[in-house]
Amino acid sequence: MVSILDKITTTASLRDLREDELVRLAEELREFTIDIVSRTGGHLGASLGVVELTIALHRVFNTPKDVLIWDVGHQSYPHKILTGRRNLMTTLRQRGGLSGFTNRSESPYDPFGTGHSSTSISAAMGFALANKLAGGNRWSIAVIGDGAMSAGMAFEALNNAGQYKNELNLLVVLNDNEMSISRNVGALSAYFNRILSGPVYTRLKGGTGKVLGAISLPLLDAARRAEEHMKGMLIPGTLFEELGIKYFGPIDGHDFRQLLPTLKNIRELSGPLLLHVVTRKGKGFPPAEVNPCTYHGVSPFDRSKGVLPANGGKPTYTQIFSDTLIQLAEHNPKICAITAAMPEGTGLSAFHERFPNRFFDVGIAEQHAVTFAAGLACDGYVPVVAIYSTFMQRAFDQLAHDVVLQKLPVVFALDRAGVVGEDGPTHAGYYDLTFLRSLPGLVIMSPADDNQLRHMLFTAVTLGGPVAIRYPRGTALHLEPPQIPEAIAIGSGRILCEGDQVAVLAVGNVVHPAFQAAERLRSQGIRVGVYDLRFIKPLDEHLIRQTVAKAPIVLTVEENSVCGGVGAAVLEFLAAEGVLERGLKVRNLGIPDRIIPHGAPNLLRHELKLDSEGIEQVIRDLLH
Repeated sequence: MVSILDKITTTASLRDLREDELVRLAEELREFTIDIVSRTGGHLGASLGVVELTIALHRVFNTPKDVLIWDVGHQSYPHKILTGRRNLMTTLRQRGGLSGFTNRSESPYDPFGTGHSSTSISAAMGFALANKLAGGNRWSIAVIGDGAMSAGMAFEALNNAGQYKNELNLLVVLNDNEMSISRNVGALSAYFNRILSGPVYTRLKGGTGKVLGAISLPLLDAARRAEEHMKGMLIPGTLFEELGIKYFGPIDGHDFRQLLPTLKNIRELSGPLLLHVVTRKGKGFPPAEVNPCTYHGVSPFDRSKGVLPANGGKPTYTQIFSDTLIQLAEHNPKICAITAAMPEGTGLSAFHERFPNRFFDVGIAEQHAVTFAAGLACDGYVPVVAIYSTFMQRAFDQLAHDVVLQKLPVVFALDRAGVVGEDGPTHAGYYDLTFLRSLPGLVIMSPADDNQLRHMLFTAVTLGGPVAIRYPRGTALHLEPPQIPEAIAIGSGRILCEGDQVAVLAVGNVVHPAFQAAERLRSQGIRVGVYDLRFIKPLDEHLIRQTVAKAPIVLTVEENSVCGGVGAAVLEFLAAEGVLERGLKVRNLGIPDRIIPHGAPNLLRHELKLDSEGIEQVIRDLLH
């Protein structure tokens, strides 16, 4: 049998297919996606859930002239396959290959770069208004999930869009993959939706005043109230309608018989409009349907065996954080845990099971999470907010204004700090030390191994002020048996080995590679000292003074941007001390001031000279 997918070279090819061929195309597209992701890794469940929706949108709308924006972009694999990138999918998330998200530099079909949640409606509105200003007739479509819709930014955009009534060609597709819908309810809503989006009902609705113009005003008001009452009973879209957004749905997002006529009818209207579709995450791959969390983001896997633990059972920093927090919460009933829709990713699912009343998932709302934590802290609790480093950027104002300014005891556990890898620059944790350092009174720590994380978390929850602990993705370095958590003196570093030729001041997960590099150099008679700063703020000033008094060359090493990171902090201190005027040679090694593409973490660290071999080479260069 000839493959339908083989016929698709551009989205125009989709419009040449018969409607009965679309079901086969969806099956082939789903199978191709599963095969690719099993080999490359990536976001599987979300992509499988939007196969039919992707086909329908590209078939009905004139992409790429019509702008299609996928919120987050982790569900964009079928979109990539259908838009001329099928032969490149084997390079997905690999160095020099396709991004795991939409990317403007990849294709004209990716009009807006994504990676973080809840940005699509704002961006689509920008495109829609640009089109209005230019006098064009282009559509702007944003596809956003029900989880992403929980973020304030999405509602800010909807609130703004509603004021334009019929002036914009803006369609928001709400992809609801958490709610299942029964057949008869689905049939009713699909039937009613076709009526609502059809030309007859739309003309009647738009012309209510004209049709009933000769009737008395009380009767006209009663007719309008009856219409709204009917809609309120049958359609869960009253909120959107009140914002000025015409609502249609819900419909089955896997049924072309509902998708195609509805989208065609909507295309004849003017916006802002919202179409509510119900889909199933992981659709068509039973393991992903049963375990959508496990198959949300996966490493390469054998389809016959399914997804297996990627680290061979060795504990990750995330697991060490989770276990330690539960241990501390056993003895302190004031400790609470907060996450922004990432209980599994941040390791807080176990905390939720043990302390359900002290766990709070606020949805994709990092800003709310931080200020909510501040409120808890004001009333005597010790909230621990676990957020990925890259997403903490979204709540800087709340961190500064609501926590730090009030000196509240909120603990921030910043997971995935530093090099993240295949997810690329949108998910890399390169900037947290830079923006955190600017906040007065915030204590910042970073562990070099599992026990250091245990001690730092204990220190943080007992300190009584704002604290941030940043730690990397992946397996935790395990040098000694697990230790009982105990307090660390604030602003105290550790001497790993001393040397009077080169002093390496390192922090976090680059401490051990620096030590390995020093050991090789010391075996060759090069006297290199390695010092684990542990604290980014406050710095161990006494340790730094001792270090630079012995060694004429200083190398700082960190997995953070060199702009404003640990190296910058050390330089600021040395300048204030007047040491730089005596000819001290200082080099800062970290993430350079440029966008780092996606790729395997070990490959990126090697290219950035942040592995032991790279650090060794930098030290040798400094000695010549």
